[in-house]
Amino acid sequence: MYRKSLTVLLAAGMVLSTGTVFAQTSGAINAQSDTAFDNKVIKKISADNMYNTIAYLSEQPRAAGTEGELRAVKYIESQFKSLGFETKVQPFPIYDTVQNVKVKIGDSDLGGTPRALSGSISGKVTAELVNVGKAKPEEVGEENVSGKIALVERGDITFVEKVQNVLNKGAVGVLMYNNSPSGNNFGQVSAGQNIPAVAITQAQGLELVEQLKTKQITSTLEVGKAERIEKTSYNVIASLKPKANKDNGQIVTVGAHHDSVPGGPGANDDASGVSAVLELARILAKTPIDTEVRFLTFGSEERGLVGSSFYADSLPKEDVDRMVAHFQMDMIGGRDAGEDNPAGGLIMYTIDGMKNLVTDLGSSAGARTMDVAIPYGQLGRSDHQPFHELGIPSALFIHSPVEPWYHQPTDTLDKISKEKLQQAAEIVGASVYQIARPETPALTNARVAPGTVDYDFDDRPVD
Repeated sequence: MYRKSLTVLLAAGMVLSTGTVFAQTSGAINAQSDTAFDNKVIKKISADNMYNTIAYLSEQPRAAGTEGELRAVKYIESQFKSLGFETKVQPFPIYDTVQNVKVKIGDSDLGGTPRALSGSISGKVTAELVNVGKAKPEEVGEENVSGKIALVERGDITFVEKVQNVLNKGAVGVLMYNNSPSGNNFGQVSAGQNIPAVAITQAQGLELVEQLKTKQITSTLEVGKAERIEKTSYNVIASLKPKANKDNGQIVTVGAHHDSVPGGPGANDDASGVSAVLELARILAKTPIDTEVRFLTFGSEERGLVGSSFYADSLPKEDVDRMVAHFQMDMIGGRDAGEDNPAGGLIMYTIDGMKNLVTDLGSSAGARTMDVAIPYGQLGRSDHQPFHELGIPSALFIHSPVEPWYHQPTDTLDKISKEKLQQAAEIVGASVYQIARPETPALTNARVAPGTVDYDFDDRPVD
């Protein structure tokens, strides 16, 4: 009901989710009013505050289920509570498995320490090994996968999707290699995906890719019986509510993930996103609003969006119906990310590659704050996905392609750009405020709608 109401009001004069943001008034007057409203947020953003948050969070790794994650959660919770927000720490279970895993190539052990993907069944299979790239649907055919072990590269789509895509075509096993040199502690499968699934390193995978170009390889995957170890990860949920007589019933959410990869300090991935969530919370706490703003940090993103999926599954239908937009920030401070793309490589990724309310607002805000209409693209792999699956307009804000330090122990504070932190926080902050400020939705003759801007699709890989 609330989403339909918002759409009607947007069509009357705020935003149409067609990729072009429309104004009701003359460009000059409208631009002046938009800038005035933007300044209520963006002039208060402090990159130094964000940098200091990153410095604290990146002092040690924050892998899900570790003391490092809990330390970060307590810090984030304390920051929200100091602002007077309704704050909740939401625990959820995660599981590590101890399994004896062996991989043979021909008659020789692959070497290293292969690891079963979380949730993999135990079992032993011997079959021809076939390279299926990243296991996207267009890369997987029944004629080349059925009865074989699929060699799969991590990236672009979720682990579960990759396994399901090859399982659908008759694969009997999955050998997945990393897309970065950060080891092989990754991946999960879903219930019912009953084939052995094993993770190996990037170097091992790339060597097998090269071998498969010139010869046929038979591989054996052996996954021993799993011993499951339960751990606890956490989401942090903080709600900023308008005064009762100003509440329009809508909710906008702003999120980042607080966990890092094992052994990585995660300064950019994703202490940077958390720093912007906290900074925007600090500013909006003292800014009039008529919309509930929920600030969220998620655990276990690096395990496959586990925390955000748990949060989305826990939402009552009434809340889902009131949610009008989700803004996700992941890796927004990388000094060396983005290459030579405009706006330092900032891009908005949606799950389906379609424009929506979030990208409309984001590109419009970019045009106002830095004279660049931020492009959009298509990508999952971050916590905007569970919101999209609930039907909530969602997008990921990130500098792309990512830096060489991605998922490395070298993702440290010295690689953070304050300029990029400021840039991303301003664009997301201005966008969120377009929804949350009391003037929107408003009377149809109010001069409060964003200015017109066109923005393009960019088929840009993130790594």
